[in-house]
Amino acid sequence: MSPGDDDYGNDSGRSNDGYSTLGGTRQTRTRLPDGQGGDGYGPRRPARTSRSLFTVIGVVVLLLAAIAFANMGGGGGGGNGDGDGTPRSEDKKAGSAPTAATGTKPVAGKNGSIPSGFAHDEQGAQSAASNFAVALGSVEMFNSASRQAIVQATHDPAIVEGLVSDLDKAYSPGFLQNVGLNDDGSTPDGLTFVSRTVPVGTKTVEHSGDTATVEVWCTGLAGMAGQGSTKPVTETWFTISEKLKWIGNDWKIESSSQTEGPTPVSGDNRASTADEIAGAVKGYGGFTYAR
Repeated sequence: MSPGDDDYGNDSGRSNDGYSTLGGTRQTRTRLPDGQGGDGYGPRRPARTSRSLFTVIGVVVLLLAAIAFANMGGGGGGGNGDGDGTPRSEDKKAGSAPTAATGTKPVAGKNGSIPSGFAHDEQGAQSAASNFAVALGSVEMFNSASRQAIVQATHDPAIVEGLVSDLDKAYSPGFLQNVGLNDDGSTPDGLTFVSRTVPVGTKTVEHSGDTATVEVWCTGLAGMAGQGSTKPVTETWFTISEKLKWIGNDWKIESSSQTEGPTPVSGDNRASTADEIAGAVKGYGGFTYAR
């Protein structure tokens, strides 16, 4: 998507290239200061003509916005407190450190593989938004049956049927081929498909009774790992805004949008081989609960 806070109600940015600006998420390249490489910009990464595979996740956000009921609101705010949710005296004066872990004990319920039973308050809305971001950015979204289950577990029932239909059209055989998968969404032999969203932090933009708008700052991994992969696993940074509604004693998504960044400067870590990435994905399970 073009830089800015555009809502994903416009399908004009899509193309048949799974690495294009589908959903609008662009990969950010950062040149290092002079003196850190022979050409003044540090070691260059191999040139790639395609966009990050993580733009696949933009499909979800694109279609969510198509059924959006309202634009995202403005404002700010977030939760503070000790591990039991009780505000500390210093929090009342200056607020807790933005990088500090906060919150009460995680929910115990589940709707399929997705946590459920979030608290009917600001913190519960933030927890719900984080978990929904993880589920909607997962590998399971590329399989028809599991995709339907995720949409049903995370969205307002009033929009589920139409959204599932739109998503089935978006995840067409041609699209799946463009991202390196087989026509049915399965992964080619010898390769490991990676698609993970990892929430870094949350912020409540608006909260009033049975509605809330929460922003989730995320990093994501996506690509194909393994020998012979032509679509290496890359990382992307983005922020998802979710408009939530209290339905059936739990939070559900009413609409959603996505923007690029904030994106930090890339570190000096050596890029791992395709086999190392594949081994890490198989060896380290993703989180099912965030915040």
